[in-house]
Amino acid sequence: MTVHFADDSITLHHGDCLDVLRELPDASVDAVVTDPPYGLGFMGKEWDSLPPGEEWARECLRVLKPGGHLLAFGGSRTWHRLAVAIEVGGFEIRDSIAWLYGSGFPKSLDVSKAIDKRPGFLRHKEFAEEMYGRRLLLGLSLADVQREVVGSQTGAVWNWEHHQFPSAKWWPKLKATLHMDDKWDEVIAEAEREKVGERTTGRGAGKGSTPIVGDSENRDITAPSTDAARSWQGWGTALKPAFEPIVVARKPLAGTVAANVLAHGTGALNIDGCRIETTDDLNGGAYAEVGGRSESASLRAGSGMNVPGKTVGKDFTQPSGRWPANVVLDEHQAAELDEQSGTLTSGYMRPDVDRTTRQGDAYGTFSARTATETYGDTGGASRFFYVAKASSEERPRVDGVAHPTVKPLELMRWLVRLITPPGGVVLEPFAGSGTTVEAAVIEGFRCVAIEREAEYLPLIEARIARRRDPVRAVQLAGDDAGLFGLFEAGA
Repeated sequence: MTVHFADDSITLHHGDCLDVLRELPDASVDAVVTDPPYGLGFMGKEWDSLPPGEEWARECLRVLKPGGHLLAFGGSRTWHRLAVAIEVGGFEIRDSIAWLYGSGFPKSLDVSKAIDKRPGFLRHKEFAEEMYGRRLLLGLSLADVQREVVGSQTGAVWNWEHHQFPSAKWWPKLKATLHMDDKWDEVIAEAEREKVGERTTGRGAGKGSTPIVGDSENRDITAPSTDAARSWQGWGTALKPAFEPIVVARKPLAGTVAANVLAHGTGALNIDGCRIETTDDLNGGAYAEVGGRSESASLRAGSGMNVPGKTVGKDFTQPSGRWPANVVLDEHQAAELDEQSGTLTSGYMRPDVDRTTRQGDAYGTFSARTATETYGDTGGASRFFYVAKASSEERPRVDGVAHPTVKPLELMRWLVRLITPPGGVVLEPFAGSGTTVEAAVIEGFRCVAIEREAEYLPLIEARIARRRDPVRAVQLAGDDAGLFGLFEAGA
């Protein structure tokens, strides 16, 4: 086992997660919060393949204390395999959290343009085999070809070897780099399309997990040039990504929840520590009188989540926020939802409605009532969900290396806080850029992290350092220190 970094609360291992996990003691961690590979071959990265079977889940189960929770992100196309692996590994699937974000970019093929590019040719398999063979013969990696041909961090070369031809603009350089056959010139040639406009693409806003793919550039908007292409104008192959599921699982309890919590400190969720902040009066005291009638003590005390311990009729204590939901929004999705919902008001009924004769009064039902007929307080619908915010400053970059998929720090803080007892140990088997590690540091938890790829270890060190040793963090990040937000991180 190789310990790359260690201090009084963080241990960062460099190695394959299975090898490292097998050496960790039984029942030695309190929670697992992880962002494993999605198995999409993202941007041609070899690490983005699903871990073998359910072995990693079994090892996580072993090192977790009884009742310990596991939270694992999954891809929208492959998370069913992740959930099955976790369940087969011995966990109980307790729930799933939907993380909704607004900054995802659709990775869709323009079918009309594809027809114009390759009219009449269906020979990609042959092309891919030649490209792959020549690359191996020359001893070049995907990254080598990517740097030589494209010059930026994308998955283009992997795509060319798997399911699509390169664009005509990349072909001359690709052909020269790999010494490809001239016979592909005609296949790669594109039909002449009329330019009808221009759009700007490039560096993302740094929100959610949207990768930064290079500097901005102008791209032509073109019109179909053949009848076949015109008939398929407006067709694509993928939807815009807007959510990632998080599997919520728990190691079987040792007895009851109460007994497990007392014995091991695990088995429950930190509801109060993860409530959704609000300035609203959840008591509803402002509406204690409706239609000239005083509300009953139970209504003044609130209902459902607003009654700690179901103390109906007793003095009501204002909750610290809303009960955490299994939907999490970023600010883009929150704004979108609020635009659709408008301003809702809850906490009282319309004065002209007789509560004694109305059916279906429970909040949250899908009855046809107006905004002024609901319980609670005022605001958009997003106020019922946690809003995770991310910025480009949360993307560490050291010596020009950045991780392509970075989760928002506030989201990861919320997740580790949800399932980790005070002073507990968080395990992250797939550390990546180290967001989970930094979240654990901020929240006061200990953390055991594992990362296989050596190029990402300095990113994790920089995250730790900006919370512990800003001078060291600046030294690690060098010219990229400003991009990483080292001076705004509160270190």
